[in-house]
Amino acid sequence: MADWNPSSWTTKPIKQDVVYEDIKGVKDALEKLQKLPPLVTTQEINNLKTSLKNVALGKAFVLQGGDCAELFDYCNQEMIEAKVKLLLQMSLVLIWGIDDSAKTLSSKILILAQEQTNPSFVLLELLANLLKMVNGVEMPSFRGDNINGFDANVASRQPDPSRLVSAYFHSAATLNYLRASLSSGLADLHSPLDWGLGHVITPSIKEQYSKTVSAVKDALRFMRTVGIDKDRGVETADIFTSHEGLSLEYEQTLTRLLRNPTDRKHTGTTTHQPTSNFYATSAHFLWIGDRTRQLDGAHVEFFRGIANPIGIKIGPSMAADDLVQLLDVVNPTREIGKVTLISRYGADKISKFLPGHIAAVQASGHVPVWQCDPMHGNTQSTPSGVKTRHFTDILAELRQALEIHRASGSFLGGMHLELTGEAVTECVGGAAGLTEDGLSERYTTFCDPRLNEKQALELAFLVAGFYREEEED
Repeated sequence: MADWNPSSWTTKPIKQDVVYEDIKGVKDALEKLQKLPPLVTTQEINNLKTSLKNVALGKAFVLQGGDCAELFDYCNQEMIEAKVKLLLQMSLVLIWGIDDSAKTLSSKILILAQEQTNPSFVLLELLANLLKMVNGVEMPSFRGDNINGFDANVASRQPDPSRLVSAYFHSAATLNYLRASLSSGLADLHSPLDWGLGHVITPSIKEQYSKTVSAVKDALRFMRTVGIDKDRGVETADIFTSHEGLSLEYEQTLTRLLRNPTDRKHTGTTTHQPTSNFYATSAHFLWIGDRTRQLDGAHVEFFRGIANPIGIKIGPSMAADDLVQLLDVVNPTREIGKVTLISRYGADKISKFLPGHIAAVQASGHVPVWQCDPMHGNTQSTPSGVKTRHFTDILAELRQALEIHRASGSFLGGMHLELTGEAVTECVGGAAGLTEDGLSERYTTFCDPRLNEKQALELAFLVAGFYREEEED
């Protein structure tokens, strides 16, 4: 890829760019970041690529979840553990649903945690309206802790390049604690009850979870009896980090060249050297948003040159031919599982667009991971202007995605959710029956509404049930 380098994106038009007034501050921050060590290793990234190939081939399932906007204040033990435990609980439920065979008990579910302390632009207002009147003063929008402050004053809302360095260190602290927790047995399948159920009080969910735990324990006892529990796979989990790669200055500084690579990539029937030896080390997995996937744009230019597995959000505005063109640009060698297509249509639109997208991709020869994001296409506002999502719409889009992929001879390899381990009241519905009148009880998101622990676990059980129904048909 002789025509690409980590800075070649600067020659292309860019969407959602940040304009800093402190030019020297930007230079100092980026120079500092370039000297700091990677947040993740190239070996970890390659391990994820191998796992995602299995997902693309229908042999595993991806659970990806986290906050829409992760603030620096979220970097604390309680909140990190709550989110990781919720993802582990959901993965256990999905293992039970997708395949309760002891042989695959520890390897079916791949977890991608949305670790979005890394730069991810957060707009509380419409993208076309970056200025807002606050007490008669024209105020820039809050764009995430990595860019500016939330306090509604002009000084706080000024983009501050030093926040990019703060984002790095908050990410490093989160990853450090995550790795230490996993190595200490946080994800041990022998003790799933130790993960707790937090604030979940819904009897039906508690009963279902207890039954699932019992089934897993029975499988583990069988594995121990026949001597196939020696693999450490049941004692830990590989949890990878992900975020939207929106701030390209930040991503560029953490892009590293792997010199003298010894690994060779296998894609289908062809074995060859990797297309690129440049790895974006801010996270294991980066994705391009639905608003920044222009073929001639800066984000596609950057993403086409990195060796990481990447995601692309696709919605109703994506033409089938454009989707194939985009895949050709970012994955010219057709590496299996290199690209994850994250569909986000909305429950009322998915049946119109997803079948055509699947057919176009199948005809092209690309074999991506297909993942459903049932959150973004189902965002709406209450009459009083509060942004929310209805659980029934989220579930409806997921159900339709499963059915459409099945009918198309394709495989839905995962779901991409905005969720939290906290007892928030941001999405309407679910077994607890949250109504629009109850949204104000604990509405704490700084961006999009998230599923709380009860709703997320309920969704996992319902999706697991779909797979069990499919196996019985």
